[in-house]
Amino acid sequence: MNLPNKLSLTRLFLVGPFVALFYLGIERPFTNGVSWSLIVFLIASATDYLDGYIARSCGLVTNFGKLFDPLADKILMASALTMLAIERAVPAWIVIAILAREFFVTGIRQIAVSQGVVIAAERLGKHKMVWQIITTIYFLLKIAADREAMFSFARGWFDIWVLSPAVFGNLCIYLTAVLTLVSGATYFWNNRGIFSDK
Repeated sequence: MNLPNKLSLTRLFLVGPFVALFYLGIERPFTNGVSWSLIVFLIASATDYLDGYIARSCGLVTNFGKLFDPLADKILMASALTMLAIERAVPAWIVIAILAREFFVTGIRQIAVSQGVVIAAERLGKHKMVWQIITTIYFLLKIAADREAMFSFARGWFDIWVLSPAVFGNLCIYLTAVLTLVSGATYFWNNRGIFSDK
């Protein structure tokens, strides 16, 4: 197994500690739990950039990577957005719409694989992932800054108009939702040939 694929696996394995730390931080038995979950999420997000960069620059693109890299992304983001929805940091209906898109795209990939076709991630999907990461980091940082000491220095940032939840927070949420849904529709259209019975 090459390095990019190992990084994708690392991202998947970091989901457990991320969720556990977030939960323990919210329930307050673990000091700075949300802050540590933010750090874990940052590391996991870094592996998403690194595995793609290394795979492309070193010619290490594999079918395993084409399938597993976006799968690891989906599991990480589904976990993060679900936790944020439980805390009412982001609207539940948007998270449901995003998760529905991810299941839909995964279904298309499975149909393609059954036909011997491996579909790589598309550019719009990558932009969607970037904004999902930005949205998650923003709200994790806000929760950590409001409740915990480790990131308390950032508390005042959210009082700045452009960085406030009403402005930047809503921009993150709705732009992420639009990109997610549009990329899902584009993904279906670009791969509609796999549904042909001919």
